[in-house]
Amino acid sequence: MDIDKVRELVRLVEKSGVAELEVTHGELSVRIRKDVAPVAATPVPVAAAAAVVAPAPTTAPAPAVAAALGAGRPAGWREVLSPIVGTFYRAPSPGSPPFVEVGARVAPGQTLCIIEAMKVMNEIEAEFGGVVREILAQEGAAVEAEALLFLIDPA
Repeated sequence: MDIDKVRELVRLVEKSGVAELEVTHGELSVRIRKDVAPVAATPVPVAAAAAVVAPAPTTAPAPAVAAALGAGRPAGWREVLSPIVGTFYRAPSPGSPPFVEVGARVAPGQTLCIIEAMKVMNEIEAEFGGVVREILAQEGAAVEAEALLFLIDPA
């Protein structure tokens, strides 16, 4: 990775809402962190007809959402999470069959999907074997790091 690539990464981090980016290329690893000053909350007087504002979405689901995600699913199912922020693709190219379907048996090391980040296609591989029970990310959707992509039954 040359210095121009590192400069390009710094510019991308500066322009984006990302606070930290780590890129590994061969044996070289670059981490770029943007310090974000905390925003002070301004007290707002409460009026009788105050508007209700929904909290900003977070990467981790709220306990009620997490409980709903786990509702009706066996406790033994294992999660496959996105290791990076990017765009989720089920197939290697448009028009190609997906890497896996619901009900498919996968082996450790088998490619499950691709996460595109900064024009780099990152193959996400199964860390364990089992049967794909749910595919939770949508084709072409943006995913956050730690987003739930697949549920796999190790049986």
